[in-house]
Amino acid sequence: MSKYEFLYLSQSDVVACGALVMDDVIKDLEYVFTLHHANDYILPSKVVLRWGDAESEGTRGRINAMPGYVGGGVDIAGIKWIGSAPKNPHEYRLPRASALIVLNDPETMLPLAVMDGTVISAMRTGGVTGTAAKYLARRDSKVAGMIGAGTQNRTQLMALKAALPQLSKVKVYDLSLERAESFAAEVSETLNVEVIPVSSGERAVVGADVVVTATTAKEPVIKAEWISEGCFYSHVGGYEAEFSVIEKADKIVVDDWEEIKHRGVQTLALMHAEKQFHTENIYAELGEIVVGHKKGRENAQEFIYFNSVGMAIDDLVVAKRIYENAKQKGVGTPLTLWDKPVFV
Repeated sequence: MSKYEFLYLSQSDVVACGALVMDDVIKDLEYVFTLHHANDYILPSKVVLRWGDAESEGTRGRINAMPGYVGGGVDIAGIKWIGSAPKNPHEYRLPRASALIVLNDPETMLPLAVMDGTVISAMRTGGVTGTAAKYLARRDSKVAGMIGAGTQNRTQLMALKAALPQLSKVKVYDLSLERAESFAAEVSETLNVEVIPVSSGERAVVGADVVVTATTAKEPVIKAEWISEGCFYSHVGGYEAEFSVIEKADKIVVDDWEEIKHRGVQTLALMHAEKQFHTENIYAELGEIVVGHKKGRENAQEFIYFNSVGMAIDDLVVAKRIYENAKQKGVGTPLTLWDKPVFV
């Protein structure tokens, strides 16, 4: 048996192969949502490694293992191993999130690539919101309200701008005014959109056509009375919205209801656990809308609430494209797994 190699892709390699191209990420995700609807995927539930209970994730952090298989024209297996350490930025000057993605051949099961997953993870999480906005937000949406001003909020806004080209103004609130101001200065220039730091969550949300919350909040940061008629709200983090926000929605759309329940930390899951929300209240999973089995937005007055938990298949579909691009461009470092296997 001959020597076996796999491809290693650093973060700069991943970026060079198109990881920061949001339009392509959204195309990847639209396709994976069609496969999700067709049940052409395998998605074991996330395994969460943490030092304590769910509350400890906000202080000590966690590491998630997210395996999966994507069928169709992607045909790839793999896993994302992603750590989240809240103390990293201010104590160690390191990113909060760090990830590796391993891709495996679904026939031989051998590894094809090991790559940085940090950029892919951030981009696909933003891209899920962008994909949902394409089908659920008003096409004439001009004003967005965002709560949170971290890395994830940057990719959320990148995706909104890609999906909603007429978006021209963003109000952002963060517990740190300095961080909100820095976010506004950077993103205004890179995305050619007016970003305004505001002094409260209410100021960010009231009057917004699109609302995104991507925070580490352990208590709600959104109230129902702040939500305007015709709003699209993408709920990315945990317990970010009061129960009354969900109760106000005309349509409730999710990426994967079973995984939201399994993760158990977002508002919908908490409501369900307290028997204040029932499965039949979900209008659709996003894949049903992407393939046209159910309608997305039907009028300008609907308040549509979208909740995503994030799926490994989101990461894998993007990672497979990056891997194929790397092979075509000759990017990356081949690493030897064995010259001759010890056991066969």
